[in-house]
Amino acid sequence: MKQVIVVNSALDLPPGKLAAQVAHASVSAYLEADPEIQQDWIGDGMPKIVLSAPSPEALQEIFALAEGRGIAASLVRDAGKTVIPAGTITALGLGPDEAHDIDRLTGALPLV
Repeated sequence: MKQVIVVNSALDLPPGKLAAQVAHASVSAYLEADPEIQQDWIGDGMPKIVLSAPSPEALQEIFALAEGRGIAASLVRDAGKTVIPAGTITALGLGPDEAHDIDRLTGALPLV
């Protein structure tokens, strides 16, 4: 079990803003997961990894694939209160789910 957060690297967010967006994606994707999967993931120590994708379109493509495969997913759009405009796609949370299922979607993406 694991969770993957994919950030929109085109934004080049400041570290604090990036951390906040990763947290939003993690929590919101977790809330989309089946309760049994949530508990298994918590029991495993909540493993997660943060990767990057080159554009908001790439995040949307991965999001659509995840939904089609039944993987919990949440696309984060910024509220626009600080450094970027409202509605900007900043991150994508995937899972928790089986690591091999998420890896099929994100295995080629680089670490942040």
